[in-house]
Amino acid sequence: MLDFVQHRCRQSGEGIKMKKYRVYQVDSFTREKFSGNPAGVVYHADGLTKRQMQQLARELNNSETAFIFTGKKPDYDVEVRYFTPTTEVPICGHATIAAHYVRAIEEKLSTSCWVQKTKAGILPIDIEKDETGDYTIVMTQGKPEITAPFAHELIVRIVEALGITLADLREDCPVAIASAGHSKVMVGIKERCLLDRLQPDLVKLSAISGEIGCNGYYVFTLHPEEKVLVHGRMFAPAIGIAEDPVTGNANGPLGAYLVHFGLCQELAASDVFEFYIIQGEAIGRPGTMRVRVEKKGQLPTKIQIFGQAVIVFATEIEM
Repeated sequence: MLDFVQHRCRQSGEGIKMKKYRVYQVDSFTREKFSGNPAGVVYHADGLTKRQMQQLARELNNSETAFIFTGKKPDYDVEVRYFTPTTEVPICGHATIAAHYVRAIEEKLSTSCWVQKTKAGILPIDIEKDETGDYTIVMTQGKPEITAPFAHELIVRIVEALGITLADLREDCPVAIASAGHSKVMVGIKERCLLDRLQPDLVKLSAISGEIGCNGYYVFTLHPEEKVLVHGRMFAPAIGIAEDPVTGNANGPLGAYLVHFGLCQELAASDVFEFYIIQGEAIGRPGTMRVRVEKKGQLPTKIQIFGQAVIVFATEIEM
């Protein structure tokens, strides 16, 4: 189709100014290709329109694609915009990890601190270069916010949409919305085997999302006796994501949620609460991250997630 358009324009004497864009496929929260959470990254996206970004995100068909724009110094070093296949979202954890991993590779960065602009606010990013020359990206998320627990009637509907029962919920984990720039409904359940078997009704979850103004449902189990505290799954059908493999914008808010409701107190006795998560096991794309919560008592004050990544492929596109 592109060749046809170019041919017609040449015939009519019209010129088309095409620009090449560098496009990456990156797996975040892993060092192994084909695991973790895949994200598209468009490096130096300056010049792309919103429509073109949406087209690229739909074509790449990842849960999110990140577009990196030149910053406006001294306010911020870089701007990043995020698109699912169907819509723009304010921020995305795994696509942020992917975007700054690409920046670190492209620009041969050393350990350094940066400021990025997103539609969720202006946030710091730390790039840590290790002794092997590879990178870990540290994303500081937005202001932690936790809602009051949901009413019983709404919980019943969410439980039904997830295909579980009220008896499957952890009694110490209220169903509530947690946010650190992008909100998720937190649903703690008792058994990991049930977590792996979940087959939610995506249409029902989408309908509830429209009512509560929150598009994601993070279902998790807690394992304080193990090195990895959290196993989780995240569903966001209202924005075109049936299931997200590994979700920074779920596990960061989860850290705030655990502190807010006084959970895992034996692990969070100091002013810093750190833990590891695994997500994506049930769909064959396991990935891990470290979550760090700074807090004052049961008040979470700062959320950071630590993620590694690997480039699967890179190419160019003319638009």
